Amino acid sequence: MSFANAKRIARRELRGGLRGFRVFLACLALGVAAIAAVGSVRMSIQLGLEREGAVILGGDAEIELTYRFAEPQERAWMEGVSDRVSEIVDFRSMAVVTRGEETERGLTQVKGVDGAYPLYGAPVLEPELELAAALAGRDTYPGAVMDPVLIARLGLAVGETFRLGAQDFVLMAALEREPDSAGGGFGLGPRTIVALDALQGSGLLAPGTLFESAYRLALPEGADLGAMAARAEAELDGAGLRWRDARNGAPGVAQFVDRLGAFLVLVGLAGLAVGGVGVSAAVRAYLDQKTQVIATLKTLGAETRTIFLAYGLQIGALTLAGIAIGLVLGAVAPLALAPIIQERLPVPAVFALHPRALAEAALYGALAAAVFTLWPLARTENVRAAALYRDGAGGRVPLPRWPYLLVTAALVGALVLAAAYLSGLARLTIWSAAGMAVAFIALIGIAALTRAAARRLARTRLARGRSALRMALGSVGGPGSEAGAVVLSLGLGLTVLATVGQIDANFRSAIARDLPDVAPSFFVVDIQNAQIDAFLERVEADPEVTRVQTAPMLRGVITRINDRPAAEVAGDHWVIQGDRGITYSAAPPEGAVVTAGRWWDADYDGPPQVSFADEEAAEMGLALGDSLTINVLGRDITAEVTSFRDVDFSNAGIGFILSMNPGALAGAPHTHIATLYGEEAADARLLRELGNAYPNITLIRVRDAIARVTEVLQGIAAATTYGALATLLTGFVVLIGAAAAGERARTYEAAILKTLGASRATVLANFALRSAIFGLAAGLVAIAAGAAAGWGVMTFVMETDYAFEPGSALAIVTGGALTSLVAGLAFAWRPLAARPARVLRASE
Repeated sequence: MSFANAKRIARRELRGGLRGFRVFLACLALGVAAIAAVGSVRMSIQLGLEREGAVILGGDAEIELTYRFAEPQERAWMEGVSDRVSEIVDFRSMAVVTRGEETERGLTQVKGVDGAYPLYGAPVLEPELELAAALAGRDTYPGAVMDPVLIARLGLAVGETFRLGAQDFVLMAALEREPDSAGGGFGLGPRTIVALDALQGSGLLAPGTLFESAYRLALPEGADLGAMAARAEAELDGAGLRWRDARNGAPGVAQFVDRLGAFLVLVGLAGLAVGGVGVSAAVRAYLDQKTQVIATLKTLGAETRTIFLAYGLQIGALTLAGIAIGLVLGAVAPLALAPIIQERLPVPAVFALHPRALAEAALYGALAAAVFTLWPLARTENVRAAALYRDGAGGRVPLPRWPYLLVTAALVGALVLAAAYLSGLARLTIWSAAGMAVAFIALIGIAALTRAAARRLARTRLARGRSALRMALGSVGGPGSEAGAVVLSLGLGLTVLATVGQIDANFRSAIARDLPDVAPSFFVVDIQNAQIDAFLERVEADPEVTRVQTAPMLRGVITRINDRPAAEVAGDHWVIQGDRGITYSAAPPEGAVVTAGRWWDADYDGPPQVSFADEEAAEMGLALGDSLTINVLGRDITAEVTSFRDVDFSNAGIGFILSMNPGALAGAPHTHIATLYGEEAADARLLRELGNAYPNITLIRVRDAIARVTEVLQGIAAATTYGALATLLTGFVVLIGAAAAGERARTYEAAILKTLGASRATVLANFALRSAIFGLAAGLVAIAAGAAAGWGVMTFVMETDYAFEPGSALAIVTGGALTSLVAGLAFAWRPLAARPARVLRASE
């Protein structure tokens, strides 16, 4: 084998231009560009989080406590290890505006800050004002700044007053930007910032009320954050603190961005697989045109390996060109759209060229191109010198020899392993690859069945007397049919879109239809012990309140399991990530089902016991008799697990992971929570009357909370839908390529049909029907595959119920048929316009 000869042949072939390879380049470039763009945006956000971690967090480190402020010795420790300390408190409340007899209320997330806030960064206020001046207020009222959304909802204007609890505040400015907003996690209400001292008379920070205090630390330059975290855990042991630092200032945002970005990369890989079909078809069509060239080379003594290498070099050069185009697009698009993307992000992002993201996209593109071009290249071995003297070798195209099969399998394995490692979602990647393989096989099978069914239908009474239908069926089922390429490319793209459609439809269905049927109207928090009896008497006597549930509530942190750090036993399970709600009762709550163990006696007064949610206990590996150490208000309580019970969180009612015997929490300050069920028409009245009667309580309208969650999910659905549409666009490009490649054959076919007396309408109907048949077949497979994938994601990833959504499925089938029809008809006009005599003379 002569590499020099192969190189010379490849160079001379490429001088002929890129005719036949436009679809190849487009498919490869689109897939690589999508993956590169997603990866670049993800890394831009990660870099922004790393560089601005202290600003996002509000300090170099933060110590968070629940239900209490730091003790003097704890505050002294913080001041001893830091240059500055800022104390804040965070809780939900109701902002109340009274105008004569009318009262407006809005849920708000209140942040009380001291004079040192913020340690880093600065809020942006409108009108421009220093935060300290804004919080100082005017006249006799302390000041406040508020999110513009809440200002508009309450109809407030700067200079007007509103009330939080029992304290009046004057609105001094709109809060346009909060420097540490991204580190605060998900909030149900817009932000209001007030001075911490101004809350003392509000009644909102009474013992037992639900609030969190945080102490932001400005550490000396060069401080070792890891060592400082270990020191805090050792020297403040038992304080129930939660430590965060600038290494991960917004862990929830970072994890969300990472997971969403990885998922979108998988969607991009699906698009690359769709494009791979086009790449394979383009290479196959190109080599088919070169049959006589290959036969001539073999006649002149060229070895099969030399010919394989020559065309392999051509494909390799074009692959590099396609990847380069994709990398340029994937790198430039985020930079060009950076202002728009940044405006929608809750965190800073550093948009730049990210070599790692581009390298990952290039790796995926190179592996995918190799997978999809190896088999067509292997067909050069099947071309015989005799093909120079007759029209092709004829017969069925055999599979490549076993070395090619092994190399292809190795390349596929390398692509899957690379995606699993680089995405960080190994399990999802492997299942996605398996699903894609099944979809490939199913689509190939459907293409074969479509051809067989078309051949059979062409001979039935259905086709008799219907010339256009019979010709279309004959073309679909005959030799040279485009069924394989069209059904594969369009089917894969539609499968991705169908999966996203089913997931999105199930999300919307669960939120918009299922939850309101079972969810309460209000979730009420911070009902004081002295208020609970009067509160219950009032709401139970209300004819429009159909049901009331109440429970005492505290919050605590599980610090140890069986006298070992909780993280060593339960890993990163969500139950031990932060504080959890705790209740107590002498008897099992109404409707509670004890699945294992025994509830304590009503008069039990022994060592602390705890009943744990059974599903979460199984996930954490807990067993009856295990001990849990729970820090409540800075005091450690060690309790024995004596029972497991079923806890249903899906109905938005009251549910606690932890329930203890009353004696275990005796004397601990706490409040009560309640859920109110009633008709939506009564919401406004209940909000007004209960808010007036009990200014300190917070009423969270569940329908508003559902709307907030829906908004977040719609953003996720939009991102995944855009990714799926990009995949479908690649599939459409493949369709265009297949239609363009078959244009010459359709021109000849149209000439023959016209010569035999067929009208232009009949020929056009023939072309349209075959395209619609391909689209219909691809759409039906996409529905089945999308339904299966949607069921898997909803059941095993989202852990919720799944229901097939026919509306989304119908749109997929219709869209598939129309897409195929449009692509087919786009290349039907030139064959229709060709003169039969000229076409037939040219073929002689």
